[in-house]
Amino acid sequence: MSTDNKTLQQRREKAAELADLGVKLYDNTFHPAHSVAQVLPMGESLVAEQHDESTTEYSVAGRVMAMRKFGKAAFFQVMDKTGRVQIYIKKDVIGEEIFAQFKKWDIGDIVGIKGHLFKTKVGELSIAASSVQMISKSLRPLPDKWHGLSDVETRYRQRYVDLIVTPESREVFRKRGEIIRHIRDFLSDRGFMEVETPMMQAVPGGATAKPFKTHHNALDMDLYLRVAPELYLKRLLVGGLERVFEINRNFRNEGLSTRHNPEFTMLEFYQAYATYEDMMDITEEMVSTACEKVNGSMQIQYQGTDVNLAPPWQRMTMQESLTKVAGIAPEIMADAEATIALAKEKGIRLEETAGHGKAMTELFELLVEEKLIDPTFITSYPTEVSPLARRNDEDPSTTDRFELFITGRELANAFSELNDPVDQYQRFAKQIAERGDDEEIHPELDHDYIRALEYGMPSAAGEGIGIDRLTMLLTDSPSIRDVIFFPHLKAETKKQDKEVEKK
Repeated sequence: MSTDNKTLQQRREKAAELADLGVKLYDNTFHPAHSVAQVLPMGESLVAEQHDESTTEYSVAGRVMAMRKFGKAAFFQVMDKTGRVQIYIKKDVIGEEIFAQFKKWDIGDIVGIKGHLFKTKVGELSIAASSVQMISKSLRPLPDKWHGLSDVETRYRQRYVDLIVTPESREVFRKRGEIIRHIRDFLSDRGFMEVETPMMQAVPGGATAKPFKTHHNALDMDLYLRVAPELYLKRLLVGGLERVFEINRNFRNEGLSTRHNPEFTMLEFYQAYATYEDMMDITEEMVSTACEKVNGSMQIQYQGTDVNLAPPWQRMTMQESLTKVAGIAPEIMADAEATIALAKEKGIRLEETAGHGKAMTELFELLVEEKLIDPTFITSYPTEVSPLARRNDEDPSTTDRFELFITGRELANAFSELNDPVDQYQRFAKQIAERGDDEEIHPELDHDYIRALEYGMPSAAGEGIGIDRLTMLLTDSPSIRDVIFFPHLKAETKKQDKEVEKK
């Protein structure tokens, strides 16, 4: 029998013994009156070996994380969501029967304790238990060591264990919640209304991405998990809701990487009578203040690189970035044939229908993107690669659009919205006609969206920000899997543990 199976068997035997003693292994009657964080300050004034003379009895619950037994007494640590506290248990205080039950406790058990405060000889604040209670028996041992890289896949698969034993993981997700709360408050304070749009759509749109497909039996129709909420949010602009936002789940049937998960969280927000330049101002303030809120500063480090998020942020057109950052001569960038030739020379594969704008964008992604460390807005994206963005009035070959890059990664995409239904229809039709075998472009045109535009949509600007990538940045997390509770992974190759099936 393997060591793991032997430990599981021993724990189950202990559980059976406790049950024979009349202990409820999964009790629901203990209600803690205090958190660990509330208890700790109450004993600050005590000195070593001093007991709290007040009659206050503290009641806490949590998971046993460490244990030292000394015959008729023991110390153990209990952890709740706010911290850890040491417990002292003594046989002649709690009684022989309860102490006999306690001796069958294990690290990982969830327990309740009532008692009074004191400090040990070494000055550690502790609770001297007057009563203890089993709340949930742990049948599996916690890992003795949890070395990041060696156990990284297990951390993702068994996030519940990771959260128990890795304080850094708990802190990442605490910050994630704080970031999202800040964004909600920031936008709500500026008159934006939080809304919800369909997650199953008859025609996927709003982004170039391969969707997940399903079938609705009652309606007898195929539906698609949304790749973006954009077209529905803009329908709400048509309906007169002038400022809307959604923190939404999107689904894209694509590969997995340190930056990509097929299910991810986006913020999308839209403002009537605004331009993409207004979006830049909002983004600077929202992201920099979120950073300050969760980290106490706008100056951070990401994977060893200093990053300054304090506004104002750098702004460059795509063409300027190719000249300034990649060192390509302006005359090449201004010439369509020369740009396409350079792209092919750099090993970029272009479709026969690809034009100047597509070649320029591919060169940018290859030569510039990863060099943009401090926040940089790249503007004037080619119309060819921006089917939903408004054409620039002075140069119709470009759009009033930006993407935000930080630490060499795209974090946000925004533009002044295209609200001309004729232009929008023509661009959709052209994109579909030229799709070829590209599964990321859906072959069906969203006629209802065109109909909505025909009722009249106000001039507007909209933006999408990747919440997962923003959390990665502000928590110094190298992988998107570090900031998603349950990231998608390949199926386990080893045999499923048959012990789980035992009752």
